[in-house]
Amino acid sequence: MLPAKMLKNYIGLGAVMVMLLTAGCGGPQESAQQKAVPVRAIKILQQNVQITNEYAGQVQAKNEVKIQARVSGNIIEKMVSGGDLVKAGQPLYRIDGTQYESTLLSAQAQLVQAEVNLENARTDTERYQSLLNAAAIAEQRLTTQKAAERQNEALVSSYRALVRKAQDDVNSTLVVSPIDGRIDVNDVSVGTYVQAGSTALVTVGALDPVFVQFNMSENEYLNLRQISQNNLANSGWGDNVMITLSNGAAYPLSGKVTQADRSLANNSGTLALKASFANPDGILIPGMFARVKIAGAPIKNAVLVPQRAVQQILDKSLVTVVNAENKAEPRAVTLGEKVGSFWLVKDGLTVNDIVVVEGLTKVQEGAALDVTIVTPAELALSINS
Repeated sequence: MLPAKMLKNYIGLGAVMVMLLTAGCGGPQESAQQKAVPVRAIKILQQNVQITNEYAGQVQAKNEVKIQARVSGNIIEKMVSGGDLVKAGQPLYRIDGTQYESTLLSAQAQLVQAEVNLENARTDTERYQSLLNAAAIAEQRLTTQKAAERQNEALVSSYRALVRKAQDDVNSTLVVSPIDGRIDVNDVSVGTYVQAGSTALVTVGALDPVFVQFNMSENEYLNLRQISQNNLANSGWGDNVMITLSNGAAYPLSGKVTQADRSLANNSGTLALKASFANPDGILIPGMFARVKIAGAPIKNAVLVPQRAVQQILDKSLVTVVNAENKAEPRAVTLGEKVGSFWLVKDGLTVNDIVVVEGLTKVQEGAALDVTIVTPAELALSINS
């Protein structure tokens, strides 16, 4: 008969073995269900799409004028403040015009004297002509008088030009805006001495419309031009340009490419273009950055995979495919451009494949999957940018 202590140990060991046997009595189907990883998957899409090309752009004023003084002198009056909206012809500054007003008065007095001398010369010419007709004077006397008359006419013309120049200088002491727009904050102050033709008083830029400048490669430019020529229904490859602002908001109005540089940039091999955008609410400010979007080439029967289904590992793009046995199968794919919420797939997938879009972090290669098929609409996926 076994001692009580040893008997107790045997009984405990037997109980553990019974528990292990009981745990392992489940069938193969029950074990597989316990190991299957729940995931959501989507069937690969195949449909016609149009690629959207994106470029980094910057807003520029369509008309920007650096206003300089046309006469020299001290600023004695300032009618605006930095950042103000101004209209064409609106006064901005007044320059001390005392010396220019004096010059104008002097030129006007000289003109009056010259006009009087010319009138007297014409009277003398008429009188000498009468005397010559009466044979009272020599012909040379009349010839000399006519020369004096022409000299007085030249003096009158000269003084009239001086008066116009002096009047223009007086008018230029009032500096006005040449265009509608907004002035910058780096303006000059009252009391500043400005030099004609060299001192910049302020810069004014038009706000509506504005340009968005961007660069594209030579191949992109040629491809877009080819699209326009092949599609007669399209009025032009740059007629419907959209932009997204730095905060992610889409600008509500479309623009149109209106300018292209005459040559490629030597350092980058890219072509600079400008698209014009209406800016009635003043949302676009020169210097802003924007993402420029232009419709590119249409692609027939494009194979599309959701961006969220793609994992980037080093230099490879991988997706997890649900194979015929409902198991996870990693697969490398070659991607093209982004199309809305999807990637264009160049190689690695077909329209018959199903890929995991949710639950990827829990899936390992060869793992059994508990798959729930979902649609693009359920995941809020769209091919539109």
